[in-house]
Amino acid sequence: MLQKLVLFRFLRPAAILSAALRCASSGTVDVKVPLNFWCGDRVKIKDVSTTEPVYEPATGRVLCELELCGSLEVNQAVQAAQSAYQAWSRMSGMERAHIMIEAARIIENRREDIAEIEVVNNGKSITEARMDVDSARLCIEYYAGVASTLAGQHIQLPGGSFAYTRREPLGVCVGIGAWNYPFQIAAWKSAPALACGNSMVFKPSPVTPVTAVMLAEIYAKAGTPEGLFNIVQGGQETGSLLCHHPDVAKVSFTGSVPTGKKIMEMCSKGVKQVTLELGGKSPLLIFEDSDLGNAVKGALMANFLSQGQVCSNGTRVFVQRQMLPEFLEEVVRRTKDIEIGDPLLESTRMGALVSRPHLDRVLGYVEQARKEGAKVLCGGEPFVPLDPKLRGGYYMTPCVLGDCTDDMTCVKEEIFGPVMSVLSFETEEEALLRANNSALGLAAGVFTSDVKRAHRVVEHLKAGSCFINNYNITPVEVPFGGFKMSGIGRENGQVTVEHYTQMKTVFVEMGDVDSLF
Repeated sequence: MLQKLVLFRFLRPAAILSAALRCASSGTVDVKVPLNFWCGDRVKIKDVSTTEPVYEPATGRVLCELELCGSLEVNQAVQAAQSAYQAWSRMSGMERAHIMIEAARIIENRREDIAEIEVVNNGKSITEARMDVDSARLCIEYYAGVASTLAGQHIQLPGGSFAYTRREPLGVCVGIGAWNYPFQIAAWKSAPALACGNSMVFKPSPVTPVTAVMLAEIYAKAGTPEGLFNIVQGGQETGSLLCHHPDVAKVSFTGSVPTGKKIMEMCSKGVKQVTLELGGKSPLLIFEDSDLGNAVKGALMANFLSQGQVCSNGTRVFVQRQMLPEFLEEVVRRTKDIEIGDPLLESTRMGALVSRPHLDRVLGYVEQARKEGAKVLCGGEPFVPLDPKLRGGYYMTPCVLGDCTDDMTCVKEEIFGPVMSVLSFETEEEALLRANNSALGLAAGVFTSDVKRAHRVVEHLKAGSCFINNYNITPVEVPFGGFKMSGIGRENGQVTVEHYTQMKTVFVEMGDVDSLF
């Protein structure tokens, strides 16, 4: 997600690509393996029983084979994290901050390298990938600053006695990432955990496993204790082993609602703390007094970042009826102008979807919308780039659906692709009622020139992250998370400290014991 839109203005000139990445689209060089990491180094699994292919979305080629971790490997990673926690948790906040700042500096220096590899494994444009790397770096910098501010409270009691509180780390935390923001999510989960004195075992999505191990190497190079941040690769079975592990104190998960429910159930058996950042079907309300240009740009940002594969996307675009014709004309025109193709090119604004099955799923939603009466105003079709090296990639044209109604599948279900559903409304009260008619509540947005209306509407929107006259802006200083079935807890901001620490209360008696016996 975007740190700030203004970052577009500060993009550096593209560095010269490494030989490996120059050959990436032609399929002549694979990524660096192995992709598991604990005890301070990459780990090749002995007697590996299961592997899965990892694909390059832009071309459809196989990048590498992923070795999946079983119970033995999960135990080794957790033990490494437990050992590192003993040393890390005894450091002062300033000592931890110094190492985290060094990690951020290394990310800054390797920005282009990380972004390019993220593109190869994820399919998003290089422009967006650089922003993701920047967000990861800024998150680590932010929590480095927070590390030295962790403090308790002193409470004066009668007779000179007093109590105080200590904010202490939890221990070994688990992060489970999603495939849409691989490097950024690894940083968003690890930075607050490490700042608070915890260690972490992180499991990336098996679809995009490549860049998380780069973050592990960066933390190690910055000077963290061996085993502080570890990577275990795998799918559902590996995640289950982590959630059930007796030495794991907390699990932070980003992904779908059904998987989030299963993780919460598994963690409940050990009464482990959880943070869940789950799905969304977020509303974007555009009132007739909105600035048309900004409203259209906001709708595009709310639907087409990362090929529409963003949990907070405002895919239910409610437009006040008086403004609907001119809005549709302009948003369709701008959508048709989006350049699709090789995500490593500077001019590309929409790369490939993450996998062939996911592309087929998204295209299926467009066809279902057509059958249910929606009008496909543009896009929604497979796209084949002219470059022959890219013809096996997972591309589609961004889609705008008109004549949508609240009961359509495309309006009710999270599509997770570049599909915008446009609906009309008459009154503010109607818009709010329909906007809140969802079991999800991750995000919401409103465009209007009436400041009173803006705050009034936001007050009544049942969503954890709300935007006024903008959308999908996620500075790391600000908490991010959802209401209802969109999750529990928050990522980013100072409040996240509460999710990675536990409070200890200490009572100090300065006089004699006043006993009843």
